[in-house]
Amino acid sequence: MGFTSKIVETPHTFRKFIESYISISDQDWAIIRAKLSHKTYQKGALLLKNGTVCHHLSFLETGLLRFFIWRDGEAVTKFFTEAPYMFTSQRSFNERQPSRENIEALEDSSVWQITYTDQQELLQLPIWKAFAHKITQEVQFFTENILEELQNETAENRYRLLLNNRPELVGRVSLKHLASYLGVTQQSLSRIRRNISQ
Repeated sequence: MGFTSKIVETPHTFRKFIESYISISDQDWAIIRAKLSHKTYQKGALLLKNGTVCHHLSFLETGLLRFFIWRDGEAVTKFFTEAPYMFTSQRSFNERQPSRENIEALEDSSVWQITYTDQQELLQLPIWKAFAHKITQEVQFFTENILEELQNETAENRYRLLLNNRPELVGRVSLKHLASYLGVTQQSLSRIRRNISQ
């Protein structure tokens, strides 16, 4: 398991993603593009291991990722990131501290990466700073929704919400990882699925 470096001439997918939030000029894009490096990760590879510092802000072009922590010897899934979207271990990346979480590729994944140093330079670019602010706000909103669901919804209702809002994800993630995300055993999730299908 691991990654291979690859040179791709024009990462249009990332520009299109940025432009779904904010318009950018060719000049600004050229500056951003120059900071990007590309990697492909095989299914099962760890993009980040707990206890190590996260060195990149990344864009998931294709693939699927799982963020998880270790608790009492068990891997507990925090959330999933589907392409196309941005990701990092925010506290580790911003504070240059060892990460408490792991990031695993659940599928072969194509990733564009920006180093911490390059990110600091890009933040001097008004268009990038505005884009980063929009993404940060959106991620905070998603995180708040997950916490609210954890506090207020049963595992069955959370699974129903997943089916309604992210049906493709449910089909792509193993029962084991879905159960971990919902905070139930695989047997309980199987029972929930049977109840819903009846």
